[in-house]
Amino acid sequence: MVEKKEVAEKKEVATKKAKKATEEKQSKPEMGASVEILEKIEKMSVLELADLVKALEEKFGVTAAIPVAMPANAGGAAESDEAKEEEKTDFEVVLKEVGPNKIKVIKEIRTITALGLKESKDLVDGAPNTVKEHVDKKEAEGIKEKLEAVGAVVEIK
Repeated sequence: MVEKKEVAEKKEVATKKAKKATEEKQSKPEMGASVEILEKIEKMSVLELADLVKALEEKFGVTAAIPVAMPANAGGAAESDEAKEEEKTDFEVVLKEVGPNKIKVIKEIRTITALGLKESKDLVDGAPNTVKEHVDKKEAEGIKEKLEAVGAVVEIK
């Protein structure tokens, strides 16, 4: 019973909209096709618009996706190297060589990484090894300075 009332109300609303649209067409002077189409689109629901976009994409073989812009000078090697350096915000600190003060390096590794004594010793013994990954440039340089101060050879990648 309730469903029948809802269906009847929806039909009533649709017929009122159709009447109103025909009255507007009759009262307005002749207008361009594009203006008329825009007015119809204005009155559509979001779901109807989504269906319209899909239908247009299928009909004309196009897509509404935003194209990815290619750089103007895609072949320039020097420019691409500079762009890579600018974009890089994720660095890796690598312990290349321990140096003469192995114990001091192990202590420094423990404070930097919060590893235990055994893990820190294993990291130092297995050099070259990555000390810390995914750090910003400032932090990576700070770690490098600390390790070089105790005699280690460090590289930032």
